[in-house]
Amino acid sequence: MYDPTQLRTFLAVAQTLSFTRAARRLGLRQSTVSQHVRRLEEATGRRLFTRDTHRVELTVDGEAMLGFARTILRAHERAAAFFTGTRLRGRLRFGASEDFVLTRLPEILESFRRDHPEVDLELTVELSGTLHRRLEAGRLDLVLAKRRPGDTHGELVWQSTLTWIGAPSLRLDPGRPVPLIVFPPPGITRARALEVLEEDGRPWRIAWYERQPHAA
Repeated sequence: MYDPTQLRTFLAVAQTLSFTRAARRLGLRQSTVSQHVRRLEEATGRRLFTRDTHRVELTVDGEAMLGFARTILRAHERAAAFFTGTRLRGRLRFGASEDFVLTRLPEILESFRRDHPEVDLELTVELSGTLHRRLEAGRLDLVLAKRRPGDTHGELVWQSTLTWIGAPSLRLDPGRPVPLIVFPPPGITRARALEVLEEDGRPWRIAWYERQPHAA
């Protein structure tokens, strides 16, 4: 009843909350993504998203469809692997930036282990700069990490804008250094923040180092 292709598109939109980003992730046209979602909504007879020019959100039925879609796709993938005889085996050394570990990554890794029980998955949590160096040195097979603007290595999964964050009561004195809470080197976000301050001619000081990520 439910087309796996449409379900994959639905999940991409649900994860990004953007038809544009989902299209970029899947390598499809935005009109194709919209068509897939519309056909899935026709099949269910329910609205799965509310959307306007500024925002995309899951409806209550869309939240319910999340679980069904994942279950259907897992069953589809297991059936395909069984009948084609392609079971993954071996070791995968995977590195992830701590930023991503705090999001949906544990759920994704749990699903990977369940679907590929014969793969020995080794997880390393580190700063993005450290992960890139370990990948280049052959100490990791795959990383999910940030990269600097203009870098072209790896595959771009999504793009976001860095934002300065401070307490609501914070008032910066233009004549005094900007106090910063940062990761230690070689953090990519840290390096970019300092570059921007230097380019603007703003003095700065490190007020606090966030704890160093660790391997696991």
